[in-house]
Amino acid sequence: MVEPLNVAMAPKDSTFQVRINSEIKKTVEEIYARTGMTLTDAFNTFIQQSINVEGLPFLVTRNSKEALREQALAILLLDLKRAEERADKEGWISADDLERELGVSD
Repeated sequence: MVEPLNVAMAPKDSTFQVRINSEIKKTVEEIYARTGMTLTDAFNTFIQQSINVEGLPFLVTRNSKEALREQALAILLLDLKRAEERADKEGWISADDLERELGVSD
C-alpha cells in the first residue's frame, strides 16, 4: 500500500486562492483561533483528511442520521484497514495477539 501524502511535510510549491466574504472569513478565523489553528491550518487539515478518506471528510447530506452513521463507519473501517496494513508492514501485533502472548486472553 502506498502511504498517503502528508500535507504538513510536503513541499509548498503551488498556490491556491479562494474568494470569500470578509465577515465569513473573520468568523471562521476566530473559530479556528480558539483551537489554536489558522485558516491555512484548517484548510490543510481538510485537505489531509480528504486524502486520508479518499473523498470529502464529511458527508454532504440533508442531515440524514443514518447516512452520517454509515459514513462514520466507513471512515472507521478504512482507518482500521490502514492501521492493520501498517501494523503488518512495521511488524506490530494486534491487541488480541498481545493478550494471547501475555496469557490474558479469554
